[in-house]
Amino acid sequence: MVFEDNAVNIGLLALRIALGAVFIYHGFPKLKNPRAMATAFGNPNAVWFPAVLGFFETLSGVAVLLGLFTQLAAAVLALVMLGALYHKIVKWNIPFMAHDKTGWEFDLALLAIALALFFLGAGQISLDALLI
Repeated sequence: MVFEDNAVNIGLLALRIALGAVFIYHGFPKLKNPRAMATAFGNPNAVWFPAVLGFFETLSGVAVLLGLFTQLAAAVLALVMLGALYHKIVKWNIPFMAHDKTGWEFDLALLAIALALFFLGAGQISLDALLI
């Protein structure tokens, strides 16, 4: 059915816009000031880590937003979110939700979106669709 196809493609576009925007927003500051981010992560000597993380977050965020190499970019972002969840749950013992700090509910939602795009692809409203 035409409506269902359009709805699926619009839904995938909405997921791509949301995921891409979030990762560009959170990745760029890591590129801009990796020293401050390393300190915030609790290891001021590992300046390389936020720089590398910011590079992959920003690049993958742009790719997902444009729908270019979407499944590869979504896989990278899913791995980033698995790492974030591991640190928040296991290492930092942060609860699922907290009023005084960010819990890991947002991270779980981002992981779910990344996995959905990994398995479903970018849809027809994407650069991927033009390249195939």
